[in-house]
Amino acid sequence: MKVTILGAGAIAGAHADAIRGLAAHGGPDGVELTHVVDVDARRAAAFAAEHGVPHHGTDLQALLDAGLVDAVHICTPPSVHLDAALAALRAGAHVVVEKPAVLSLAEADALAAAERQAIDAGLPGRFTQIVQHRFGAGIQRLRRLLDDGTLGPAYVAQCDTLWFRTPEYFEVPWRGRFDTEGGGTTMGHGIHQFDLLLAVLGPWTEVRAMAGRLARRTDTEDVSTALVRFASGTMTTITNSAISPRQTSRLRFDTEAATVELEHLYGYDDASWTVTPVAGREDVAEVWAADVALTRDGGASGHLAQLVPTYRALAEGRTPPVTVADTRATLELAAAIYRSAFTDATVRAGEIVEGDPFHASMAGTGTPWPPVR
Repeated sequence: MKVTILGAGAIAGAHADAIRGLAAHGGPDGVELTHVVDVDARRAAAFAAEHGVPHHGTDLQALLDAGLVDAVHICTPPSVHLDAALAALRAGAHVVVEKPAVLSLAEADALAAAERQAIDAGLPGRFTQIVQHRFGAGIQRLRRLLDDGTLGPAYVAQCDTLWFRTPEYFEVPWRGRFDTEGGGTTMGHGIHQFDLLLAVLGPWTEVRAMAGRLARRTDTEDVSTALVRFASGTMTTITNSAISPRQTSRLRFDTEAATVELEHLYGYDDASWTVTPVAGREDVAEVWAADVALTRDGGASGHLAQLVPTYRALAEGRTPPVTVADTRATLELAAAIYRSAFTDATVRAGEIVEGDPFHASMAGTGTPWPPVR
């Protein structure tokens, strides 16, 4: 399988390293990173030299037209994602895209339609989004122990993305804008953690949220908070911040049998988890510890952890473990947070449909604060 990376910025290195490590970690043989493409020819050349990529250039469409791409990893700023993904799917190439995959629910629906057209035409290309934290051993263990009843139901959850970004961070032209980044800290940062929340708890039913631009000169929010009720009955809080000096990424699940907590920053392993059982349910901690003893690579999350099962599925003609529907579900929660925050109303699952301003853009009817650009 011939792989091209589009976009030679910082995150592209994680993709290159993971592609190189596939075969050694249980992925399929024969996956080769053959090209890197970037609008900056010098940057593409430097990336190719650093990562041992045979070819580099500035024109993805030319490679697609020549049949030189079986899979493209899209590592560009978010506003470029949709057009590149559509071009790849039309050419029958698989798409692996960084998050947020697209800027809105409307774009997610266009992506789903393009993949369906490719399938109907008999083309091999399938879509997946990088959500690497779903593939650490701990989150899969938690989901399994909830599914089999070991933990009992989840009653309460907390999901915090408390990060810090300097004013200079937002001087990059595409950051802090709805039209190029999709949103602020909710879309750009918090989406990592509340995607994990959805992976564990499943569908949500209603959202009540607030957002503010408190400290950074951006068009978007630098803080948002939300109360979310899930279909299971679990009640949760979500906080997303780009102005928190002590940075952390934190998830907490209070279940019938135990409190299970994850604290990390940009990636976790089994040492990042804490399990506090209810008195008399020490068996939960024992089950958790026994499973930890069996995991490889320390249970680490990361691009490689996701790409191994993803490329196995692609090589075998199966649906990858993260689908366009999964991507849309996470974007729907983001859109609901923005709609609730900007309209001062409760938003229920399924309400944001075509014709709703928040379907077309996370900015929807507009922010409560004036733009700065």
